[in-house]
Amino acid sequence: MTRAFLDAPPDVPTVTDYDRSHAVLYLRLLDAEAAGADWKEVVALLFGLDPLTAPEYAWRVHTAHLARARWMSAEGYQQPLRRPDK
Repeated sequence: MTRAFLDAPPDVPTVTDYDRSHAVLYLRLLDAEAAGADWKEVVALLFGLDPLTAPEYAWRVHTAHLARARWMSAEGYQQPLRRPDK
């Protein structure tokens, strides 16, 4: 089975195709954070990862995507979410 996410989203100062295709995931991560949800529950629900069998990996995936979600909500949203060639 192919995973629908990378270990970490691209760390660049522009909105990427990856960001566009994961915008809903980013919103869900931000909502979960605002609600005070436990990261372990979030990573299991949103990424399908088991934080008990691979806690460090699950935490890294969650943390990296949450950081990108925060960037998107603070800066990235100012850039068009549609692809420049469209």
